[in-house]
Amino acid sequence: MRIYVKFDFNALCKKVLDEKLKEQGLKYRLLNFGEVEFYENFTREQHKNFKKHLEDYGIEIIESQKTTLVQKIKDTIIEMVFTDENIPVKASIYIAEKLDHSYGYLSNLFSEATCCSIENFIILQKIEYAKELIISKNQSLTDIAQMLNYSSVAHLSTQFKKTTGITPSQFQKIVDRRRTYQSVINRAIMQYE
Repeated sequence: MRIYVKFDFNALCKKVLDEKLKEQGLKYRLLNFGEVEFYENFTREQHKNFKKHLEDYGIEIIESQKTTLVQKIKDTIIEMVFTDENIPVKASIYIAEKLDHSYGYLSNLFSEATCCSIENFIILQKIEYAKELIISKNQSLTDIAQMLNYSSVAHLSTQFKKTTGITPSQFQKIVDRRRTYQSVINRAIMQYE
């Protein structure tokens, strides 16, 4: 049997952080996504242990300010795409206002650090969300295009194909075939049990 699940990475990471911080017995508060404020200093050993526990979950402590800002840009984009009701038409203004830096500075820093433009990262996140919506919510492509602030289904389809190599319709057919195939297998297994 197979089930499909949807992840809220923000909630998952906050939960892991909270649990690991409590294990360390540290006084803290969780601020924005990915930020922790400590009310007391902790030893190198505590820092080392905490860092190791987080790495087991694929979470790392960011040491430099530039790396921190690049991560904040990524988090802002992910939040904008996955959690905001409507993606702003001018993502550049949204990101600049949210992070209180000029968009030009953020764009240059991001490109330098990741070898990917902010615009391309936004497209990648939008396509990931579109795939998630196709899989989990069975929404029409028109609805998905509107949610993700595309001018048309054709625009969504073009970016989807450039990113994944297939159209959203082809992706939907693959998902449907897998579901049908899985249900046939599940029925066969249940029949022999």
